[in-house]
Amino acid sequence: MNRKLLPILFAALMTLPGIALRLSGLPWGSPLVALTAGAAILGSSFLLLWACDAAQADISQALALAVVALIAVLPEYSVDMYFTWMAGKNPDSGYAHYAIANMTGANRLLIGVAWGLIALICWVRFRKPVRIERERRTELFFLGISTIYALVIPFKGTLEWYDGLVLLGIYVWYIVVASRRPCGELEAEGPAEVLVALPKAQRRLATLALFLFAGGVILLNAGPFCEGLIGTGTHFGINQFILVQWLAPIASEAPEFIVALVFAWRGQAGMALGSLLSAKLNQWTLLVGMIPAVFAISHGTLEHPLPMGSLQMHEVLLTAAQSFLAVALLASLRLTIGGAILLFGLFVGQFILPELVTANPALFFGLKPEQIHPVFSTLYFAASAPFFAYHPSRFIRLAEGFRLTPPPEARHPEKIAA
Repeated sequence: MNRKLLPILFAALMTLPGIALRLSGLPWGSPLVALTAGAAILGSSFLLLWACDAAQADISQALALAVVALIAVLPEYSVDMYFTWMAGKNPDSGYAHYAIANMTGANRLLIGVAWGLIALICWVRFRKPVRIERERRTELFFLGISTIYALVIPFKGTLEWYDGLVLLGIYVWYIVVASRRPCGELEAEGPAEVLVALPKAQRRLATLALFLFAGGVILLNAGPFCEGLIGTGTHFGINQFILVQWLAPIASEAPEFIVALVFAWRGQAGMALGSLLSAKLNQWTLLVGMIPAVFAISHGTLEHPLPMGSLQMHEVLLTAAQSFLAVALLASLRLTIGGAILLFGLFVGQFILPELVTANPALFFGLKPEQIHPVFSTLYFAASAPFFAYHPSRFIRLAEGFRLTPPPEARHPEKIAA
């Protein structure tokens, strides 16, 4: 047996306990349900990732960008949309809070942890910053636009259906522009390489089978995983909001993180960071944009927006502020170890300080836990200011990402070198 097939078999085996427990119909304890369903979603996420890579050998670049981006966020989407759907059915419950918690946690983990780890690996192994391709200005341009719009949401205090339309429109706009970039050669790795090497008919059949199996497993386990997390929090006296915000995204996004870290270790840090930049843009537009739509369908009306309190608005503001700093750091098309430490330090600070303030309020000058996120939002904006003040030309050049064709120097690099 080809050793590169072993990861596929192992990922498939991870899904079996979750499938068995779901199909048994028996009332299992919340911790066991959360564990088996989370493992099933994790295994399916790996299968989806490899299937997406293999699918790009058979479809056009434009279709690949749209379909692969949509499928890649399916694990995170399934969890968040479950909470949103239940919020529509039970508007007075805490499900709306969980939907916002899961979305903001997933977005902040990408930038605060995953980006920083890529830069750290690049610096430790090669003593140099991570450099991304010029074409990534497209993602940065649209991430900047979506971030600026997202800042409006906490100030007006609602996430309405028209907010979803705007964010989905930005995503479609990005797909149209990105699909006209020059096509690169497919470089499949690991299990995806085995799939791509199959004869066309077998490759398409195997890829389709992986999509259907992984997608079915995710849909089967999304609800039990969400309810299992909530029940586990109740059982062990753990804050349910924290479990949903941080544990659920780790289960659904771990494969993408791991693959990116492997690429960085192999010396392809630019490719790794570029893929995570695309993931951030997809989540910040496609995922967030779908929340008000799913809530409206579940609730049966457009008249009532998703219920959001001050905590949820602070979460959205903090996530937007972090994205703002991320764009400022990457506008130079590189991420230094100093920038990575800044992102990670602010992430850790906003993560642990609310608990520290709760335990020792006298040590923090009377700050209350609910005031920590607004403080860190201010810190993110303050850290962004010097980049805009001293290097405004970098942000002007992000408009190159809006071009449907690359600039002359990108089309003819050999002339520039000469």
